[in-house]
Amino acid sequence: MESNSPVKLSEEVTKAKADGIPIVCLESTVFSQLGLPSPSNAEALELCMSTLQNNDVVPAVTAVIDGQLRLGLEESEYERIFTATNKVSVRDLSVAIGKGLDVGVTTVSASLAVADAAGEKVFCTGGIGGVHRGAHITGDISADLYALSRFNVLCVSAGAKAFLDLPVTLEYLETLGVPVLGWETNEFPAFYLRQSGLEIPRVNSVEEVASIFKTISSLGHQHGLLLNAPIPLEAELDSEMIWSLIENSIEDCDRQGISGQAVTPFILEQLANATEGKSIPANLALLQNNAEVASKIARVLHS
Repeated sequence: MESNSPVKLSEEVTKAKADGIPIVCLESTVFSQLGLPSPSNAEALELCMSTLQNNDVVPAVTAVIDGQLRLGLEESEYERIFTATNKVSVRDLSVAIGKGLDVGVTTVSASLAVADAAGEKVFCTGGIGGVHRGAHITGDISADLYALSRFNVLCVSAGAKAFLDLPVTLEYLETLGVPVLGWETNEFPAFYLRQSGLEIPRVNSVEEVASIFKTISSLGHQHGLLLNAPIPLEAELDSEMIWSLIENSIEDCDRQGISGQAVTPFILEQLANATEGKSIPANLALLQNNAEVASKIARVLHS
């Protein structure tokens, strides 16, 4: 990475780059209370970091700290992430830095931008954003999709949140030219659910994924790749119950005038309440599984 890069690296990430150790980037929104309630947010961070470390990969959390774009945080800074209230998308990065924001937690789109700026190629998250239902009226389409088309980073995800318009999300990714693959599955996962009924190409080996990702650059393309790993079978929630809850939650959003960035945390809170907290263990399980898959890919790409 060039010395004039806008991204400040942690000591651990700096050393990993110098020593040629694989790195997997992580967003920070999910580890704040904007993602998971306390203390589950801290548990999620520890789970993701330990999973990566146990696979000989260095975890690198992205964030804005004291007006600086960061890849990798020092241990003393994690508490600031847990209590952060400012969410930073790719659109907001320059504003957050220019205005010297004290703490900003990064979304998927911002994290992909940070990873790309730092020359890193593997990022994992829980689920990506997508096209919201009714987007033909509201224009509510997640910047995550734009970022996947703009930054040459491989994103490991458990698909997209089930309350999104999943068929249109996949159509939009096709329009943007982003390859969408299923890890040992030929169906697009829907976060808490392993299946959505939407078919995607299946890949069965890390080597196959690495080959496809490397081919993107060899063709002269700049976009990323979305690899979707379904939530572990034992952690999956009841599909009939989830689809019913989502429909009811979307109706609640309409009645209460909830829109934009407020939709996701509202519906996730509704799901957590309605499932008596079962959605949180499911969230932790899919985060850990994604970190496991991402670590395997990072090792092959660095070999």
